[in-house]
Amino acid sequence: MFGKRGSAADGQKAPIRQPQSVAAPKVKPVEKPSVASQPVVETPTKKVQKPVEPMPAMEPEVHKEPSRSRSENYYDVKTTVFNALIDTIDLTQLANLNNDAAREEIRDIVGEILAIQNVVMPISEQEDLIEDICNDVLGYGPLEPLLARDDIADIMINGAADCFIEVDGRVEKTAVRFTDNMQLLNICQRIVSQVGRRVDESSPICDARLPDGSRVNVIAPPLALEGPTMTIRKFKKDRLTLDQLMDFKAISPEGKEVLEIIGKCRCNVVISGGTGSGKTTLLNCLTAYVDKDERVITCEDSAELQLQQPHVVRLETRPPNLEGEGEITMRDLVKNCLRMRPDRIIVGEVRGPEAFDLLQAMNTGHDGSMGTLHSNSPREAISRMESMILMGGFTLPARTIREMIVGSVDVIVQAARLRDGSRKITRITEVVGMEGDVPTLQDIFVYDILGEDENGKLIGRHRSTGITRPRFYERAQYYGEDARLTEVLSRAEVTDEHGNPLGEANV
Repeated sequence: MFGKRGSAADGQKAPIRQPQSVAAPKVKPVEKPSVASQPVVETPTKKVQKPVEPMPAMEPEVHKEPSRSRSENYYDVKTTVFNALIDTIDLTQLANLNNDAAREEIRDIVGEILAIQNVVMPISEQEDLIEDICNDVLGYGPLEPLLARDDIADIMINGAADCFIEVDGRVEKTAVRFTDNMQLLNICQRIVSQVGRRVDESSPICDARLPDGSRVNVIAPPLALEGPTMTIRKFKKDRLTLDQLMDFKAISPEGKEVLEIIGKCRCNVVISGGTGSGKTTLLNCLTAYVDKDERVITCEDSAELQLQQPHVVRLETRPPNLEGEGEITMRDLVKNCLRMRPDRIIVGEVRGPEAFDLLQAMNTGHDGSMGTLHSNSPREAISRMESMILMGGFTLPARTIREMIVGSVDVIVQAARLRDGSRKITRITEVVGMEGDVPTLQDIFVYDILGEDENGKLIGRHRSTGITRPRFYERAQYYGEDARLTEVLSRAEVTDEHGNPLGEANV
């Protein structure tokens, strides 16, 4: 398959180049490689090579299980084998193979190099070494095992030596490490280059995404003092549904039905919550109830929404180039959406003056539009939208802005990550109207914290507040969901021993 291993014209695997009567392969020593910047190795007619210094042997561990934490000796062996591999293979021919075939070829070559070098190590550790080198050449290096795990929500890399992950709402340190900061920066460049962006000293901040939609943020030196820092908000391989959120106890069965009705009735929805509270996941779940014949346009800073409808147009912002030109902002995308005949407009995250254009779209025939924003409560979400509109330089009276918000937004869904790490939908709140200059909100569904168990997990319940005819009842009636809405809210209502509803509806 590879130029230095023989001809691949016959379609059969070419044998590895065998040295003649020596204990080590005749390869040219090279400096510590960079996994992302793969050098192009030409095939000269004749090449004088110097033997590599013998690699240090690694003693097998017999009485204890192999640990994920690797010794410096492991990384020395890995570097030497990697150098020999790069000098042995023809990378131009490797690029013509699909990922599985290329990985199999690299595994064969590395296995033969280890055999020639007589490296002594446990079989499991040898498999880890081969897999690490395959990831370095074809993937994202040490990140590959973490990206393969579906239970990780966030990956946080603080320089070459420190890597943290979030699992079940808890942050923990891993044994994953990079050879040096240059290797980490090269992997960052490999990721952002896939979406046509760059990260270096002249452009040290970059947002990107992985092929599966996972969101990536990179900040490089000189802004990051300890080395390149990368944060990955990881998406699950299978898109979550409201049924799964119910299984995770993020919402009750009755609350799930209320959200289904809200999605089917084309209510304008704002999903509010803090960082890592599950806003984007919930937005993905609500879009499952968009009709198949609707034209949906999404606007995002980095495309991460996973809509399953057949008629979806995905738009993404663009940062300025090195000359400071060519920037396409979120507001530009939302304004352009209005000229694209959308049925619904979905904004991944509202964080600036585009809030004004989204509210205009919601109020001018684009029912069912949705967006997310950062806030700690539905009341604060109203204030945040007002502040974002004022950030755009609009000189409108405060009352006019609030009336626009009240006339555009039907429902605010509040998501939260609790102190035990669990994520809950804590409020489903509708925007009722205005009392003087103050917007009036009304809770339809709330989550009450009742205590915690012996393991520190919070115990709570979702309940209806007793409102059986919310403001969007007429909309539900129009779509034939009124009877179901009334029955669900009545079933979810929690009363005291006298039959009186618990909790106040107005906030």
